[in-house]
Amino acid sequence: MAHWEGVAEFVEVAQSHSFTSAAKKLKTSVAQVSRRVSALEERLAVKLLNRTTRKVSLTEAGLVYFQQCKHLVEGLELANIAVTQMQSQPKGLLKVTAPVTYGEQKLAPLFNQFLQLYPQIDMELILSNQKLDLVESGIDLAIRLGRLENSTMIARQLASRQVYVCASKDYLQRFGEPHTLSELSQHQCLLGSLDHWHFQQAGKSLSIRVHGRIKCNSGFALRDAALRGLGLVQLPDFYVEEDLASGALIEVLTQFREQREGIWALYPQNRNLSPKVRLLLDFLVEKLSDAEPTS
Repeated sequence: MAHWEGVAEFVEVAQSHSFTSAAKKLKTSVAQVSRRVSALEERLAVKLLNRTTRKVSLTEAGLVYFQQCKHLVEGLELANIAVTQMQSQPKGLLKVTAPVTYGEQKLAPLFNQFLQLYPQIDMELILSNQKLDLVESGIDLAIRLGRLENSTMIARQLASRQVYVCASKDYLQRFGEPHTLSELSQHQCLLGSLDHWHFQQAGKSLSIRVHGRIKCNSGFALRDAALRGLGLVQLPDFYVEEDLASGALIEVLTQFREQREGIWALYPQNRNLSPKVRLLLDFLVEKLSDAEPTS
């Protein structure tokens, strides 16, 4: 531990520009802080601080050392907090947002299981297809599906989903099965919020513009239209997996099926991940990965 001696004191002085303020924060004496910083400088054989009677400032070497050590000290503090809080039952409010349908079908039952396991945790679940501002709304965790936009958030993948293009047997008998992406222009495509579908060809992702009579922002409504033979539909597995298994819907363009998309948990990078949030993350990873197909 000799390498750590004086580091916490130096970081606190560097942040507050004061030995007195650092001593108050660390609940020790000014003399003790000064001795430890001086010993650190002697051990490193470099001057880290410029000291005058009026102020304390960093030397060039001190600035470099501070930038590296600041994260180490913060990490040590977080580790201490995490271990300490492990000794007590997790408690407090978790504020989570998720897309409506996936939240209702897949996440809400898991959240309820989680709350049964940890009775001192409260949860506010906001189901919305709008991408809410996590920091402004005070949200601890956001569940997002598919491609992630560039973001300042930290993302952790919980699981993945598969997107299928499919149609009813009746539709395919009447209009034929498409075998190439160019044939989509000859078909009724049931549109969601976007007017293009995603595929993969020769290892590259493609975005194909499609058209049709029906456009709706509800996956359930599009599934119903597909079951009634009104067109082709592209939907994630949790909408159509039972229909594909029963034969009510038939997958087409299988050779162009895109790779599985991520299901992500996002949280602000400037917010320390509390033990209860980490607990929920680990729980979701375990439960959602268990539900994924092995092939």
